[in-house]
Amino acid sequence: MRSQRDTAMDLTKNFVKAKRPCTEGFRWFLRHYEDGGNYQELLDALVADGRINDACWLLDQFGPTDAVRTLDTLFAEAMVFAGTLEVRGNIEADGLVRAGRDIRAGGGIHVGDRLIAGGDLRCGGGIWCGDALVTGGDLRAAWGIESQGEIACGGELRAGWAVHCSGELTVVGNALIGEDLDAAEDVHCGKSLQAGGAIRTHSLRAGHGVLAGSSIHCAQHLEAGWGMRADGDIVAGGAIRAGEGLEAQGEIRAGAGYGIYAGLDVQRTDWESSARVSARQRPEGLTSGWWAGPAALR
Repeated sequence: MRSQRDTAMDLTKNFVKAKRPCTEGFRWFLRHYEDGGNYQELLDALVADGRINDACWLLDQFGPTDAVRTLDTLFAEAMVFAGTLEVRGNIEADGLVRAGRDIRAGGGIHVGDRLIAGGDLRCGGGIWCGDALVTGGDLRAAWGIESQGEIACGGELRAGWAVHCSGELTVVGNALIGEDLDAAEDVHCGKSLQAGGAIRTHSLRAGHGVLAGSSIHCAQHLEAGWGMRADGDIVAGGAIRAGEGLEAQGEIRAGAGYGIYAGLDVQRTDWESSARVSARQRPEGLTSGWWAGPAALR
């Protein structure tokens, strides 16, 4: 079953030409739509003809619409929709799935290429994509998220299970992850990052705090604007920097020759209350902050 609510937008030959399309793409347009055509019909026709990049170019040029396409399930080679895509069940595609506004799926999402939502992406199951996962707004999955490329979230990220990212992970807002976070490249979180399990990444920078239900391991630098707490170790191959305190049930260890800095955003007179450092033993290379002794077991 499929339904669609749309405000029709017709694209004329001169309108498209003014956007300076590539020669081959414009010839395709003239062959198929010499007298112009409906915006979404053009997108659908380009995708059906295998011209995915041209469909994405057209969406980049003319932007999102208020259209809503509602489906029971989506099984397709690819999909480029200018408005909001609502699927009651699963989304499965061999290639790219992109919407100008939101993507909402009641079941899981499995795409072989990029998965892109101009607005929010909400999924009632798990998400797997073979390339980049990009949202202009929030990214929420009831289960886990796995991307073979980067993950770029323009709002808040929430996942009930683990998050695995083969590229860089960027979240503008908070990130709340039910289990482990594994990122092969750098993690940038604009606000707070919380994982119910371990955090493993190349480097990590959070604007607010970092909380892990297990250990935090970074191959390079580890930085938080507020404090950091882990129920295991906090280990970095580079420096460890915190605007406030550091707490680990295990060890806190920076890379060889690097320092551990707590209380960077706290006056020295307030270190005892707001820049406490606690671990199994005093960290080597502790340069700033108030050493409070071993962390109390929780």
